[in-house]
Amino acid sequence: MMASMVPSVEFDARLVRKFSQLGPRYTSYPTADRFSEAFAYRDYLQAVAVLRTRGSRNPLSLYLHIPFCDTVCYYCSCNKIVTKNHDKAAIYLSYLKREIEMQGQLFAGMNQIEQLHLGGGTPTYLSDEQMADLVEHLRRWFQFAPDDIGEYSIEVDPRTVSRERVRSLREQGFNRISLGVQDFDPAVQKAVNRIQSESQTIEIIEAARAARFRSVSIDLIYGLPKQNVITMGQTLAKVIRACPDRIAVYNYVHLPHLFKPQRHIVEQDLPSDEAKLDMLSLCIRRLTEAGYVYIGMDHFARPTDNLAVAQRQGRLHRNFQGYSTHADSHLVSCGVSAISAVAATYSQNVKTLDAYYDHLDNNELPIARGVKLNMDDALRRVIIQMLMCNFELSITSIETAYPITFASYFASELEKLRALEQDGLLTIDAEWLSVTAKGRLLVRNICMVFDRYLNAKRDPSHYSKTI
Repeated sequence: MMASMVPSVEFDARLVRKFSQLGPRYTSYPTADRFSEAFAYRDYLQAVAVLRTRGSRNPLSLYLHIPFCDTVCYYCSCNKIVTKNHDKAAIYLSYLKREIEMQGQLFAGMNQIEQLHLGGGTPTYLSDEQMADLVEHLRRWFQFAPDDIGEYSIEVDPRTVSRERVRSLREQGFNRISLGVQDFDPAVQKAVNRIQSESQTIEIIEAARAARFRSVSIDLIYGLPKQNVITMGQTLAKVIRACPDRIAVYNYVHLPHLFKPQRHIVEQDLPSDEAKLDMLSLCIRRLTEAGYVYIGMDHFARPTDNLAVAQRQGRLHRNFQGYSTHADSHLVSCGVSAISAVAATYSQNVKTLDAYYDHLDNNELPIARGVKLNMDDALRRVIIQMLMCNFELSITSIETAYPITFASYFASELEKLRALEQDGLLTIDAEWLSVTAKGRLLVRNICMVFDRYLNAKRDPSHYSKTI
């Protein structure tokens, strides 16, 4: 089956109920919970050295983590620092620039950037002047592809920016913008401590279009306190009228034992599992009827958007920032808790400001843990990537790229997949493994079959439900 012929998504409540379970989101494989403190700074240096030895000409993807927020949103599970003391951001920025310089020196001669993403926290917590200084510093140490080639995105809280700030961000080089909305209903907003009017959001969308941003994305969450199908439908109608290029619809995962802000949420206000399924079904129906393409997991895009085009062409990629069109890029990440993917390694920075500053004061990159991929890891990563991004797997291509016979190497996995095939989640023949329209929502379940680490004894409570 060719990628352009992949069927559309189909919501089957019976299958969703049957297969909903705790599992990884596969922004990486091995997943971050498999990272080890045995992986250290020297291992990262070795990975970069391998790229240099091979004469790597692949472009880079660069991620910067800005952890600060003015106020706390109760649903949030991000690594963040809530403070109104903006002096802390100035200190952090000085250290972040030092880390950027160290990475720039490491990648000298192979530092072409085709993708940049600023996430948080709230990146626009930084002032316009601080952002301009940061961008100038990035351009000093990395070579950026022209605007029509590179994808340079920033997450924005509409409550923290003006039309003038949006225009300034575009002038600074950003060409994609992502807006947090979550829900427009006042009762829901109050329950999660994020008061944000529809007019605020629409004004920023209009400002982004006036400034000629190439793409505007909106984030929504279903399963929040006080939410129901009616309020969700009203929010969807407003979002569809705003006509963003991309829409992410995330499932709220209530894990107060892991994320302290969630302890402010009244559990009795949370919708039931059945109500959440109804909201998910509504989101899929409304967005597909409005012409959006289901990309996978939580993401929808207009057919002309680069994500949808990349998926049709079989070159979609998935990493810690979600779906991406730059599958051949090594990911270099800076800031607290940021995760890099360089050569056959993953590495994660320390999670606290004090530890971050200490490492950089010692002229070391602030790497806390990571993992080196072996051949089996790399093989399974490719399979999971292809399923997550394209909903199909060419068995022949795997056997060509790796020294295995698929049927024997994955004999036990194929046995489990046959059971999923009986339930209508996928089809399997000698050459292709193809996820069905009903199976797309449950692609994480299919990927979990190929995850050999899931068999290891560990606490699954930090995972979200697969649907």
